[in-house]
Amino acid sequence: MKIQLVKIAHARSGDKGDTANAGIIALKPEYYPILKEQLTVERVKEHFKGMVLGEVERFEMPNIGAINFLLHNALGGGGTLTLKHDAQGKTYSTAFLRMEIEVDDNLQID
Repeated sequence: MKIQLVKIAHARSGDKGDTANAGIIALKPEYYPILKEQLTVERVKEHFKGMVLGEVERFEMPNIGAINFLLHNALGGGGTLTLKHDAQGKTYSTAFLRMEIEVDDNLQID
């Protein structure tokens, strides 16, 4: 079945220059393998098509059940240069959690 990422994860995001940083954290340890499988660089790049114009980098953090993404060329030049409303990339976490992913039909979601 398809669900929004928000059902199994929470997120934080911010910036460094023209790069948005988005961390996706599993709500339960058993959800982390789903994140690893579903949140590929290609899928994330497609999800943010038109917003993220550069490379997407992925960093797994299994010890805390999280995956961190660097979204390059995502902020229109960065804080003082951009004309975007979200100059610091704070809304990328919310946009990320709206991403739809495939999960097993028997997955228990609290």
